[in-house]
Amino acid sequence: MAQHIKTAFTNPQDTKPYMSAKKVPGQTPDLPLHRTVNKTRKDDSRKAAVKQCKRYRGANYTQGGAGECDEYPFATTYEGAAEHDYDADAKKFNFSVKPIAKEDNGTGGSLLLSFYATNRVIDRMEDGFIVKLVS
Repeated sequence: MAQHIKTAFTNPQDTKPYMSAKKVPGQTPDLPLHRTVNKTRKDDSRKAAVKQCKRYRGANYTQGGAGECDEYPFATTYEGAAEHDYDADAKKFNFSVKPIAKEDNGTGGSLLLSFYATNRVIDRMEDGFIVKLVS
């Protein structure tokens, strides 16, 4: 998951879906991420991500259920894969998807939910946050 985000930050042209001017949010305070708790929007982002995983990796991208489609920005953010469906001004395909191990995706999701709870990140645009990768 962290390697996927690192690639999206540093080499967005190497991510799927392809978009020539891709610059995923969440790297800097001027382009933060914002949590959404809207179930429909989260589900729409997950569906949009899975659609792209299937498009680029084929219908068996999960390798028989061992993998899942990881997306960045996260489906739990307004900036997730379905952002363009909700905001016509948002750039289409300004996200990245990559199949990863199901266990790793679940662990990453649990860590993200823990981050939200620990830092009291709620569903509002005033609660922006960024993602930092450290080694």
